Amino acid sequence: MSHNIPRTRRIRRVLTAHFVLLGVISAGPLLAQNGSSSSSDKYLARAKHVLTETPLVDGHNDLPWRIREDSVARGNVDAYDLRGRTPGHTDLDRLKAGMVGAQFWSVYTPGEWRDSGYARVQLEQIDIARRIIARYPDRFALALTAGDIRREFRQGKLASLLGLEGGHAIENSLGALRAYYDLGVRYMTLTHNVTLDWADAALDSAKHNGLTSFGDSVVREMNRLGMMVDLSHVSPATMSDALNVTRAPVIFSHSGARALVDVPRNVPDSILRRVTVNGGVVMVPFVTGFVSPAVMLYDQSTRPVITDLEKKYGKDTAAIARELKQWRVSHPEPRATLSQVADQIDYVRKVAGVDHVGIGGDFDGITEVVQGLEDVSKYPALFAELARRGWSDADLKKLAGENLLRVFSQAEAVAKRLQQAGR
Repeated sequence: MSHNIPRTRRIRRVLTAHFVLLGVISAGPLLAQNGSSSSSDKYLARAKHVLTETPLVDGHNDLPWRIREDSVARGNVDAYDLRGRTPGHTDLDRLKAGMVGAQFWSVYTPGEWRDSGYARVQLEQIDIARRIIARYPDRFALALTAGDIRREFRQGKLASLLGLEGGHAIENSLGALRAYYDLGVRYMTLTHNVTLDWADAALDSAKHNGLTSFGDSVVREMNRLGMMVDLSHVSPATMSDALNVTRAPVIFSHSGARALVDVPRNVPDSILRRVTVNGGVVMVPFVTGFVSPAVMLYDQSTRPVITDLEKKYGKDTAAIARELKQWRVSHPEPRATLSQVADQIDYVRKVAGVDHVGIGGDFDGITEVVQGLEDVSKYPALFAELARRGWSDADLKKLAGENLLRVFSQAEAVAKRLQQAGR
């Protein structure tokens, strides 16, 4: 899920619908800025060949939450038919065109919903994700291990995994953590945007200077279970503490490089270097404000404008959209590009190494899209751009999925050792 808090995200989605009607945002796809993407392009052909040999494992897609929030489906998986063109970023045809081999479906719940029961909402999101997988048995298969991913890839199915976004969902209970693992969760993001009783979030106030002793216990139990520790969304101090505690490689399911775009959700160089030592992987997202400095600055300038309009008009989103349209005429929005995503990947490779970079698009958790990466059909274009930049086929395979598969396998091996030792 992108960096906006849920209330802002809902407002933006409503506003986006108004903007399309008002002509502020085009309803059609944007044109890529990175040259030819025709089938005759030798780099695109190389990219597609790589993705036939190695599963493309995307670390983060918010389709379950997209279905929950959809004004028509309202959580009804049958009503959000992936066999047709969906209103979001994800459906079966576009997944096939994008050559996606494995997908971690994010089972996100808002950390701000304190009065609704985190565990109840979390179970509902796991149920939605499991029902998505079960509804398309000819195309999807539930995967619980690294071996499952490779097996389903060989059989031509999209290996489907669950990633729990936000440790608030365990409600300070290791028992709940174990129950989520039994339901299929194979990574947990330690926080979302809210600081917990045991861990500081990147976008909230720091209360613990990282992890508490219970937070250490959560990481250790995840190691024992074989659940990957996801450090997207957490503060740098929490990242550092988790790296001190963990016995298995960590992941960042959807985070970029802070040296290129200075937002709290991206990863500092000091942590990137520690990921190399730890053996983990940083999965670069397609969140426009994480990959484009211009978009980041534009987002910062827009927030007070939206806040003022909300104060003025309350819930009248049509009025907010009309005035925001006028503001945007004199303040045109910059666009993030596929090339900037490639820059992020190149940078993570430079600092952490080619063995420690992956892809975590965050589709259906974002409202604005990168030019050239508008939906899940566009992954080959990104790999073609990297091939143009000199990436070898072997390194493209590492980026696509081999790095994540190695981390997953190592997490499983650590769990086996800890369980055999009775820890």
